[in-house]
Amino acid sequence: MDEIKPIILLISSGLLLRYSLTFTGQAWAKSHAQTVTFMVLPIITYVITKTISGNIALSLGMIGALSIVRFRHPVKSALELVMYFDLITIGIATSVRTKWAIQLVLATVIIIFAVKMLQILYKKYGKTFYSMSFNEGMSTNTLEVTAKNKVEIIENSEYLISSFNDLSTKQFIYRLNFENKKVLQEFKKSLDNTNDIEKINVIFN
Repeated sequence: MDEIKPIILLISSGLLLRYSLTFTGQAWAKSHAQTVTFMVLPIITYVITKTISGNIALSLGMIGALSIVRFRHPVKSALELVMYFDLITIGIATSVRTKWAIQLVLATVIIIFAVKMLQILYKKYGKTFYSMSFNEGMSTNTLEVTAKNKVEIIENSEYLISSFNDLSTKQFIYRLNFENKKVLQEFKKSLDNTNDIEKINVIFN
C-alpha cells in the first residue's frame, strides 16, 4: 500500500501538468504519445531512483544502460524539454520526499497559468507578454491575405507574423497568427470593406 500512494501521486502529477499545458493552448501535449509520457516518465524515474539508491555498483550499471537510450524525435520547444525534466525531477523527488514533489507540481502549474493570465491582462491594454511561434507547439489559427497594395490595418496588427512583397506579381502577401478562432473571424470581417484585398485563406487548427 505504501508503494501505491507514490505511484498515484506521480500519475496525478503528470496528468495535472498535461492538463495545465493543454488548457493554456500547448497543442503538443494533447497527443496520445505525450499523454502516456506524462503519466509514465515520473514513474520510471521514481523506480530507477529507488532501485539504485544505496547501491554504487548498480548505480554505475544503470547510468551506463541509460546512456544508450536516445529520444528518437526532435524536441519541439524549450518548454517541452523543461516539462520532461520536470517530470523526471518529480519522480526523483517522490522517492526522497513526497513534499518536494508536491511543491514542484504546484509551482509548475501556478507558473503555467500565471503566464497565460498575464498574456490575457496585457492584451486588454494592447500589449503582449509573450509572442506566439509556430515552433512552440501552440494551437494557433492562421489568416493568409493577398492584396494589390499595402493594407494598413494588417501592417499595424499585433497578429502579423510575416509579410512579403512579390515584385513580379506586384502583390503583398501577409500571414497573421491567432490563438482564438473568434478573434480571427472578427479580424477577417474587418477586412471586408478593403478593396485592395484579392484573396483570403483561413487555416484553423
